[in-house]
Amino acid sequence: MASAFERPGTPITVDEYYGTIFEHHVPGLPEAAAAVGQTPLEYMRDRAAFAVPTDPYEPYERVVDPSAVEGCERDDAGVYRKPGTIGTFDGSEESFATTHLDKLGDGSPAVDIDGELKEGFPTPSRKLELFSTTLRDWGWPEHTTPGWIPSHVHWETLDLAGNERILMPTFRIPTLIHTRSSNSKWLNEISHRHPLWIHPTDAEQLGIDENGLVRITTRIGHFVIAAWRTEGIRPGIVAASHHMGRWRLDEKTGRSWAGGRADLSRDGSAWRLRRMEGEKAYTSSDDDTERIWWSDAGVHQNLTFCVQPDPISGMHCWHQRVRVTAAEADDQVGDVVVDTTKSKEAYREWLAMTRPGPGPNGLRRPLWYARPLKPTIDAYRA
Repeated sequence: MASAFERPGTPITVDEYYGTIFEHHVPGLPEAAAAVGQTPLEYMRDRAAFAVPTDPYEPYERVVDPSAVEGCERDDAGVYRKPGTIGTFDGSEESFATTHLDKLGDGSPAVDIDGELKEGFPTPSRKLELFSTTLRDWGWPEHTTPGWIPSHVHWETLDLAGNERILMPTFRIPTLIHTRSSNSKWLNEISHRHPLWIHPTDAEQLGIDENGLVRITTRIGHFVIAAWRTEGIRPGIVAASHHMGRWRLDEKTGRSWAGGRADLSRDGSAWRLRRMEGEKAYTSSDDDTERIWWSDAGVHQNLTFCVQPDPISGMHCWHQRVRVTAAEADDQVGDVVVDTTKSKEAYREWLAMTRPGPGPNGLRRPLWYARPLKPTIDAYRA
């Protein structure tokens, strides 16, 4: 198979995409495939998995060659700090101009453990830190050692005797991924229902019938979804999987294997998204779109979640404190109602739980924290 890199700017097929990855970016796979007379793609189609030769369990124990610490400075904790890395960053303009951001850790190559150079952990101390100097230096001294922080949906603060429950909106069923898999016709034919998972005891207590419509009320609005009674979820928790709910306003554009047509209306700061029709067969360049036989397009639950940034990490807190009730007379499956004024109020309350920056050296966040794709160092300036 020709490499996809040989045709820059040209669309590639799925086979070319995975074939290139397997051939050029999985150590040991091309050799293993050649040994059985297959291409890497054929090998993976037959076996589905390949164990990459590595030592993933104790990387911190790896011995480091002395040449790796040449030109480094050994600090009082035995860590070898390499010039031009995060470990030697001091906030000066020269540091901003010369510091390289490593994908993992601060770029220090080794730590001295009983006279031996070891790789250590990807922390500033190169050790497993039970005391976090980072949290101390960034204004959270009460969390410098491991501890437990009650969450915003802690069960002791919920009215479980009433209709309050925890909504888990982040789980996925095995066949679909977020809503990105809406372009996969076979997966959507397999999995095209989007019910609310609810334990039978909760359903009985709340008057929720099997397949009956449920109104899930969040802090800023509500959505309407059909119920599925199942003992596959704990009492006190309801869940709607994170894989359906795409919608479109136009009859012809934006169509996919999972997306119903909807109407969007507004009354002041209150918005309502109402499904006008579910998924249905239509004519396109793919004849299979005329074979669509299912209708459930799911519910776009995310619109009803206010922004809940964790005060320390900034990551969104997805779990929701909700009220679970039977649908009201005018409710329809797929309804989504949101008040943007309430959304702003909630965000400001969460924002008030943070602590003002900037952090050490005028930074927005610690440089050594791992990120899927680190920006340039100037993006860290406060």
